[in-house]
Amino acid sequence: MASNANTPSSTNNNAPKKLLTIGAALALALVGGVAFAKTQQVEPVVNQVITLSYDVKMAGNLQHANYKPGLNRVTFQSEGVKMVGNLHLPADYKPGDKLPAVVVTGAWTTVKEQMPDLYAKKLAEQGLAAFTFDFRFWGESGGEPRQYESPQKKIQDIKNAVSYLRSLPMINPNQIGGLGVCASAGYMAQTVAEDTRLKSFVTVAAWLHDPESLRSVFGEEGVRRKMQAGIAAQKKFAQTGLVDYVPAYKQNDPKAAMSSPLSYYGSSSRGAIAQWKNQFAEMSWVEWLQFNALAAAPKVNVPTLFIHSDNSALPNSVRKFYNTMPGQKKLFWTQGQHTDFYDQEPYVTKAVQAAAVHFKNTLKDTKTAQK
Repeated sequence: MASNANTPSSTNNNAPKKLLTIGAALALALVGGVAFAKTQQVEPVVNQVITLSYDVKMAGNLQHANYKPGLNRVTFQSEGVKMVGNLHLPADYKPGDKLPAVVVTGAWTTVKEQMPDLYAKKLAEQGLAAFTFDFRFWGESGGEPRQYESPQKKIQDIKNAVSYLRSLPMINPNQIGGLGVCASAGYMAQTVAEDTRLKSFVTVAAWLHDPESLRSVFGEEGVRRKMQAGIAAQKKFAQTGLVDYVPAYKQNDPKAAMSSPLSYYGSSSRGAIAQWKNQFAEMSWVEWLQFNALAAAPKVNVPTLFIHSDNSALPNSVRKFYNTMPGQKKLFWTQGQHTDFYDQEPYVTKAVQAAAVHFKNTLKDTKTAQK
C-alpha cells in the first residue's frame, strides 16, 4: 500500500518553514564533520497555563455517563493542532471511578491503530485506563507537513495528552504513566525527564538511539547521506512549500526510512493497515538524526521498567540508559525479535502483564485527587 513516494505535495501556511530552515543551517555543520548538535530543548508544560480546545474543555466537564467501558474516541489540542485519540476504559468502569491512566505511544512513522491501540486495549483489560492518539502530522490528527517525524513535536504532543487526561473526570490526575514502544520510548523518556506529571514509565522494544548507535546501524556514510537528503528536502520545502516523500518502509530501498526485511510493515494482516500511510517526509532526517534518546537518562527519576530482548533493537542502548538513570529501575529481559513485541503472541501479552504490574505498583496517589 505504498504511496507514490517521489511525488511532492504542497503544504499549508501552518507548516514550520522557519523552524526547518534553522534546522537545515544547524545540520550543515554536521555534514561538514562536526559532531551531532544538541536538539533544542522544549520547555515543559508543567506549571504553565494551558489553553484547552473546546473539545477538551467539553470532555473535561462531561459527566461520567458520557464515557463507556472500552474504546472512547476523543479529540484535544496540541499547540493549536487538533489531535484525535482513543481512550480505553476497563470493562468494569462505572461512573464515579478515579482510575490510574497510561499514555501509550508506538514506533516512529506509525498511527494509533497499530501497536498503541493493541497495548492500550490489553492494559484496559488489566484495570488501567489507557490513552492512544495520533501525533500531529500523522493519522487522523492535524498538522503540516504530513508524515513528518519530529521528536520535539511528539514530545510536546505527549505533554498535551497528559494535560488532556488530567481534565477527564474518571482519571486520577496524580496517577498517570507513560508506555513507549520502539522509537517513541525515546520521546517518552525525554517527556518523563521534563514533565513531573508522569509518575511511572515503561519501555517496550525501545529504540534509544544516540550518534554512536546510529553509526553502528547505518554506517558513517549512511548517516551522512540521510542528513544530506534531509537538508536538501528542507531547503526545497522552505523555498517552495513542497515536501519530498520516500517510503516509510520498502525492503531493499536505500532511500526508504526502513529498508531491512520487516514483515510487520509489509503485511496487511499486521502493520500495513488502511489507516497507516506508507510515507516519510525526507526532511525528517535532519531533526531525527540529531535526537539523542540517551541524553534523557540522567534526568529520569520515576520508576521505570525496560522490557527488551537481545534480538530486539539496540539492546546495548537500553542497558546504557538503565545504567545511567538514577531512579528506581528494573530490566525485564525476555525473548523475541523486535517487531514480535508489536503484535505477536506470547510477546505482547507477556509485555503487557509486566507493564500492568509495574504501573499498579508505582502509580500511587500521593495527593488528593482533583474533584
